[in-house]
Parts: sequence; structure tokens; C-alpha cells
Amino acid sequence: MPGISTTTSQTPQKTPWGAVMLFCLLFAIFGFVTWLNGPLITFSKLAFSLSDVEAFLVPSVFYLSYFFLALPSAFILRKTGMKGGMALGLLVMAVGAACFGQFASMRMFPPTLVSLFLIGAGLSLLQTASNPYISVLGPIESGAQRIALLGFCNKLAGAAAPLVIGALILKGIGEMQAKVDAAADAAAREAILNGLAERIHMPYLIMGAFLAVIALFVYKSPLPNIGDDANPGSGKSLTQAIPQMLFGFLAIFFYVGVEVMAGDAIGTYGRMFDLPVSQTIFFTTFTMVTMLAGYICGFIAIPRFISQERYLALSAVLGIALTIGAFLTKGYVSVGFVAALGFANAMMWPAIFPLGIRGLGKHTEMGAALLVMGIIGGAVIPQLFAHLKETVNFQLVFLALMVPAYAYILLFGVLAGSGRPKAEPAAEKATAGTIASDF
Repeated sequence: MPGISTTTSQTPQKTPWGAVMLFCLLFAIFGFVTWLNGPLITFSKLAFSLSDVEAFLVPSVFYLSYFFLALPSAFILRKTGMKGGMALGLLVMAVGAACFGQFASMRMFPPTLVSLFLIGAGLSLLQTASNPYISVLGPIESGAQRIALLGFCNKLAGAAAPLVIGALILKGIGEMQAKVDAAADAAAREAILNGLAERIHMPYLIMGAFLAVIALFVYKSPLPNIGDDANPGSGKSLTQAIPQMLFGFLAIFFYVGVEVMAGDAIGTYGRMFDLPVSQTIFFTTFTMVTMLAGYICGFIAIPRFISQERYLALSAVLGIALTIGAFLTKGYVSVGFVAALGFANAMMWPAIFPLGIRGLGKHTEMGAALLVMGIIGGAVIPQLFAHLKETVNFQLVFLALMVPAYAYILLFGVLAGSGRPKAEPAAEKATAGTIASDF
């Protein structure tokens, strides 16, 4: 793919920190937009008068866009280049945000979902371009510094997202729900819901305008051109690469599924204990805070004290233990266990992604695209939760979905560690440096 390099003939010898700061902004946008989905489930359920199953279409549609557009994004980037692709992705997100604000304020749910798909489509293109780009934007030896900085910005913005939408759109939603339930007739009920829906219009129009401005800035920016000079003959054969790609795809699938359950579904989980909606809308922030702590801890520990494979396995074990803790407790304590899953999840993407593409050589781009497609787990697993909890105890459903997912990630970490080569060639080390920040 033009613009992606795993070697250094055109890679900057010094880190261009101005460009890195631009990527900090981009990754903050990734985090903010992605983790708006949790509060939007609450908004959509009330504003559109939806069931939980229908409201969970919000994250489902968003993450489905990654599955359908990861491979097309690779072809688009061949035409546009990295910088043009990032600008195009931001522009598509801008259009999606403006449409979302318009249709949501009109309480038209199907077009609102299409708008969310557009936002996810732009984000898919943006990440397909930016993830490999940042890994070689400077010496590969200092890649961990850049990755850590971007990951921190991503999680920090993700933690802020529920607070912002809570203050601007969901303020007083508990009282509004009570008024809707007590409305004397359909007209009064509709007037209340129209007032709630109208709140989302201007914030999303502003977001769309901001994204359009950033798109223009990226397009006009002096980001360095990084060529593709990887050795096309290196790495595994296709028959050797396909099992590894599928193994990594499933690891990402289950990881994103458990991450979305801990981040986006935690509000719904809390409401099942009859906790007030005025509090549950902020539960996603608690998960983001624990993810920040987990990211910092992982950055300090890997590889100074522990390998990424072993850390991934231990994170999966911790995920299983915290899930069991959530099952055995009730109320705020149980929610606390779910929020703590953010700590266990934090370093999973950083470990899974480079392990999933390690040694693929000329098949690295296809492998990376398949890993991105694994993000569809964020659509499938929460939907299973929303459906199954209608007929089975929600804590049991949570346990039944999360434990097998973490068990598979544990298996991936153990087998990836046992298959690690004793000495990696230089080109493979560079490939393993591909972005380890969260999507």
C-alpha cells in the first residue's frame, strides 16, 4: 500500500513531533467519537422509544462499518495516499456527524443509523491510513513513545465523551423519563421527546464543522511522505499466513466485543439493577478511567518487566476474574467490577495487533485489514447480550459471553508466546511496531 513502510529508506530519522501532535489530535477524535456510543444508547432508547435490543443497534451499526470497509479502505488509500486518505476519512465523518444531528433531532431512527454507519466508515478509512503511518513516523526504536502518547490521548478523550454528552444532551434525562412515563396523552409525550431530540442537533452540527476543518488542515499539512519499500518477497507463504490471520481476527473480534461490553453496555448493565439513569449515563467514563490506568501500567511494564504475550495472557485471566466478580455481586459493586474490566482490556489491542501480523511479510497489509475487520465483535457480542438478557438473567448472560471471549484471548496470548521466534529479522521487528494504540 503506497504510504506504508516497514523499513527505513524513506522513514524520517528523527521524530517530527509537530506531526505527532497532529496525530494526537486525530487519536483523541477516534476515542471521543467511539465512546459516544454508550451514552447514545441511553439517548436513543428514550428519544426514539426503543427496546434495549433496538437501542443496541447504535454500537452495532457503528462497528459493522469496520467489517465492511476495512478492505475497501485499503484500495481507496492506493488512490488517495495516506494523507489524502486521512483527510477523506475526516470529511466522511463530518458528513456523517451533520446528518446524525439532523436526523436524530427529527427522531428518524433508520436515517440516524445510516449516519452512524457513515461516521464509522470515515473512521475506518482514517484509522486504516493513520495506524500504520504513525508507526513509521520517526525511528522505529522510539515507536513505543509515540504509541503511548497517542493511546493516552485516545483514552482521555474517550473518558471525556460521556461527560460532554451528559452535560450537553442528557442532563436531567432521569426526570425527563419520569415526565414521559407520566404524560397524560400522546401529544404531551411527543412534545417532551421532541425537546430531548432537539438537544442533539447543534452539538453534532458543530462536531461536523470541526471535523471538516480538521480534514482541510490535514490535507494542507506538511506531513512527510513515507514510501512503501518493504520487501515483497519476505515473510510467510499465503497458506501459512491465512491461519495466523484468522487466529488474529478472532482475537480482535473477542477483544473488541468485551471492550464494548465493558464500555458501552455498562450503562444498560447498571440500569438492570434499577440504578438511576442520571448516574448510569456516566458509567462509561469509569471504564475509560480504568483503561487509562491499565494503559499506563502496561506501558511501564512491557517489555521492561514482562513480554507482551505474557501480559496479554495475564490480562485475559484478570478479565475472567473480574467478570466472575461482577456475576457474584450486585448493584454498584457489580458495576465496579465491570468498570474495572477497562484495566484488563487496556493493553489487549496493543498486544494482539502486532502479534497478529508478525512475520506476515508481503501479506502484512491483508492481515492488518482482516484484524481491523475483527472490530465487528463490537457489533455482535453486545447484540447477543441485548437479545439474551430478555429471557435469561442479565448477569448470567454477561458471564456466559465474557468468559469464553477472555478464554480465547488467553489461548491466543499463550500460543503466540510459545511460537515467538528466538531472533526476529529487522524487517519483522519493524512490522511488529505497527500501531499498538486502541482503535
